[in-house]
Amino acid sequence: CGVPKLTTVQESQILTQVGPGTPMGDLMRQYWIPAAKSTELLADGDPVRLLLLGEKLIAFRDSSGHVGIMDHRCPHRCASLFFGRNEKDGLRCVYHGWKFDAEGNCVDMPNLHSHQDFKEKVKAKAYKAKERNGLVWVFMGDQQKVPPLPQLEPALLDEGEARLIFAMRECSWLQALEGDIDTSHFSFLHGGSLKIDQVPEDNPGKYQLIDRAPNYHVTDMEWGTMYGAFRPTEDPNQLYWRVAQFLFPFWTMPPDGDFDHHIVTRAWVPMDDTHTMFVHLSWKKNIQGLRVDRKGDPLPGIIMGMEYLPNNSDWYGRWRLAANAPNDYLIDRKAQRNDEIFTGITGIHLQDQAITESMGSITDHGWEHLAPSDRMITRTRRNLIRAAQALAKHHKLPPGVEKPDLFLAARSGDFMAPKNVNWMDAYWQRMRASADPTGHLKAAE
Repeated sequence: CGVPKLTTVQESQILTQVGPGTPMGDLMRQYWIPAAKSTELLADGDPVRLLLLGEKLIAFRDSSGHVGIMDHRCPHRCASLFFGRNEKDGLRCVYHGWKFDAEGNCVDMPNLHSHQDFKEKVKAKAYKAKERNGLVWVFMGDQQKVPPLPQLEPALLDEGEARLIFAMRECSWLQALEGDIDTSHFSFLHGGSLKIDQVPEDNPGKYQLIDRAPNYHVTDMEWGTMYGAFRPTEDPNQLYWRVAQFLFPFWTMPPDGDFDHHIVTRAWVPMDDTHTMFVHLSWKKNIQGLRVDRKGDPLPGIIMGMEYLPNNSDWYGRWRLAANAPNDYLIDRKAQRNDEIFTGITGIHLQDQAITESMGSITDHGWEHLAPSDRMITRTRRNLIRAAQALAKHHKLPPGVEKPDLFLAARSGDFMAPKNVNWMDAYWQRMRASADPTGHLKAAE
């Protein structure tokens, strides 16, 4: 229960720098990365700019439906392939007409005579791409050692059963992710103005309002880090638990919902050191936590809060929220003063976004005064640093690369458990009792 260890400047750099050749960037490149919605790429449609791990990439779908993701620079004279013509199963550079297929192979050099042609010796820097259930994935590591796709239950859901949400955040991936593994902020940032008499009596989320300073445990797991926050209930023999997960390299499973039917995960994908793409995957039949009052009406400020600006072709032009830093996230100071909405900002996601972006593009960890309530954050930072250093120094692959199915044992949510039962025992009992509520785990076999 002591005060967590501070994050040093060197550790902060390891955690937040994700470009090619950096320890964390190399770690991220061991995993498949969710890159775009399938609907963003049309056959023979416009190429789409993608910024991932500090690399400027172009994504396109060819005439046959195959997705190509490659460096935006044509390997001839480095003109951007964003301006290329997507035609007849390939992307043709408009500078000299060189054409590349979805795997980066040069298939045409029309500005050269046949005896000068050397297309079999030229290849664009292309990455493996796959699609599954409406999501485009890219692998940016060693193209000769491509691992299986991660076995996250929400990612196995059919498109019609899954909710898929993207949103760009203008800050480091780390501070964006840490908002999801900070157990006590919900009772303030999201529910600070909620009163106990507003909440349905049978909603266990009420205990977050009765006791806004939970005790909790943190432990390392095969897939990353897990916490269990607990609060007393009216029954002296029962505890209310909220369990949440961090999964390598950038996945979280937030706890706001009934554990037995809470199939959700979120990726905090680094675009570069100072921009992050939030990717949310969840089961449409999830039973969520505090959302409505006793009359069934939405609780003040407790909605998702996702209104977008139109996408444009800029490197940072996809999935931007209409409420943002320049307009102060449309904060309603009257609602804040009247204690209608604790922050004055409407929407759980938007509240998180405003706070994490307000820390700066990369948090100066030297300003932090960490508390016992931050142990999940410091433990996760430690695990990330250790894994990045083990990869750099000993070529040890990080968790889940070789065994992607281990992620299937991770779940988040809230539940009641006997006070005398060890929290890890309670977790595994709930996992066994609620295994595969969606009926899709066999798809991972």
